Amino acid sequence: MSEQEDQADGPSEESIYDVPPQPAPEPVPEPQPEPEPVATPAPQVAEIVPPRKKKIGIVGWTIRVVAAFFIFSIGSVAIHRFVPVPVTFLMIERLFQGYGIDHRWVSADRISDNLKAAVIASEDQKFCSHNGFDVEAIQKAQAYNATHKRKRGASTISQQTAKNVFLWPDRSWVRKGFEVYYTFLIEHLWPKDRILEVYLNSVEWAPGVYGAEAASQHWFHHSAATLSKAEAAKLAAILPDPLKWKATGSGHYVNVRSGTIQARARAVDNDGLDSCAAD
Repeated sequence: MSEQEDQADGPSEESIYDVPPQPAPEPVPEPQPEPEPVATPAPQVAEIVPPRKKKIGIVGWTIRVVAAFFIFSIGSVAIHRFVPVPVTFLMIERLFQGYGIDHRWVSADRISDNLKAAVIASEDQKFCSHNGFDVEAIQKAQAYNATHKRKRGASTISQQTAKNVFLWPDRSWVRKGFEVYYTFLIEHLWPKDRILEVYLNSVEWAPGVYGAEAASQHWFHHSAATLSKAEAAKLAAILPDPLKWKATGSGHYVNVRSGTIQARARAVDNDGLDSCAAD
């Protein structure tokens, strides 16, 4: 066989081995596992603990109650230095007793000076000069009450005003203690003429009848500004017991008492009212 025939039949065995071997494919790197995410710790939130409420003991409550009472009492006295007193505990009590309420507030200039002088002469002759308490009258009343069953009072107009306006009608020592306190307040926060004005507008003059104007209309059918000396003395005479005594059609005791008051009122009318107004 010729060389050409050999080439036609394909590469010889030797030529096969002359082809350089193909390099082996590089190994495919295995995928690396993704790292697990590291858990970030949650921020620590401080626990909010509500503050403990301090328990208020008996002493704490006592202090609060006392402080509230002083604030209320001083505030109410200060307000009524200018504002009329609309109602009192006695009025409410009498209302429940079935007497009704006839209360007509008027300013001091609409109340006769005759009535002012008669009331001072009857109830508290040292009203324009004392500081709320008549020590001499208190001592005399104590000496009298020690030997008599029927007790005698020594309350000044200031004390009666404190009782009528701010307190309840009672004869207990507790009420008397509050009366002393309120008397001190009105004597220091009100002038004398205001104390007298409030007294004359609040005091009881007949069952369910309060104040000078209502009393004058009830008993004499005219204004308190026009009260005569005799009429004023009659009204002053019944103040200790207005549920029992009458200013018109009076009995012997009231007539005698009113005559005495009218005589005493002359001295008060001369100098007492002026000193009260100037206080």
